[in-house]
Amino acid sequence: MGKCLFLDLDGTLLRDDKSLSEANYRAVQAALSRGHRAVITTGRPLKSALIQAQALGLTGQGCYVISCNGGRVWDCAGKRELYRRGMDWEDVYALFDEANRREVFLQTYDDRDVVVERRNDNETVRRYCAPIQMDYRVVDDVRRDLTVPPLKAMAIDFSHREPVEALEGWIHREMGERLDCFFSSPYYLEIVPAGQNKGTALEAMCARLGIPLRDAVAVGDAANDIPMIRAAGIGVAMANADRSVKAAADVVTVRDNNHDGIAEVVERFLE
Repeated sequence: MGKCLFLDLDGTLLRDDKSLSEANYRAVQAALSRGHRAVITTGRPLKSALIQAQALGLTGQGCYVISCNGGRVWDCAGKRELYRRGMDWEDVYALFDEANRREVFLQTYDDRDVVVERRNDNETVRRYCAPIQMDYRVVDDVRRDLTVPPLKAMAIDFSHREPVEALEGWIHREMGERLDCFFSSPYYLEIVPAGQNKGTALEAMCARLGIPLRDAVAVGDAANDIPMIRAAGIGVAMANADRSVKAAADVVTVRDNNHDGIAEVVERFLE
């Protein structure tokens, strides 16, 4: 049956400039040719993740995408949605109200675009969207203009982390039973429904595919990757990973994301 490789994108499969190395491309293709499966497992929305799946050639049988930190699962070969879990509307509204009160940048997503309210139509959203090849849409009020429950929200501050950390604390105190939040980079606070993460998505995907967890290999670099690294039979932290990620992993790569670290993982664990 082969193993299943769960791949984070940013800081893991992709270089810092968001490019894909030829060595990593060849390694993933080699793993597929040996009968293994590959699952892009990312905090990015599906639209952006599918762009990377296309670039990797991960569009045939055995190729899947887990996006929004587990909020949506996509079968690349069948071109169909396998799972989605949206946020409750009242949680979305409360979150935007609090972010607006604190003047913290907050964005969310529909199935096509990043969505911001008019006060956040600024350089932050443009800086976020450019490298992941997404467009953004400006609305007057998420209460009126969102029609599909969003899968996640994100608070961002490229200059000062403290206001975002303060919002994180408020979420834990006031909405901890309903929402989870965690940093996926020094700048990005991901906000999702409670219990939604890459680890639970990995477990569900392995169950669907009939693959024992011992045959799952998960690779990541940031705090939002820790649940899948712990859930997998082989949890791998990139050489450039946060300390907390390395502490959670079974293995730390020698090579980092800028020097073909995924090729190293394939060579070691997916022969």
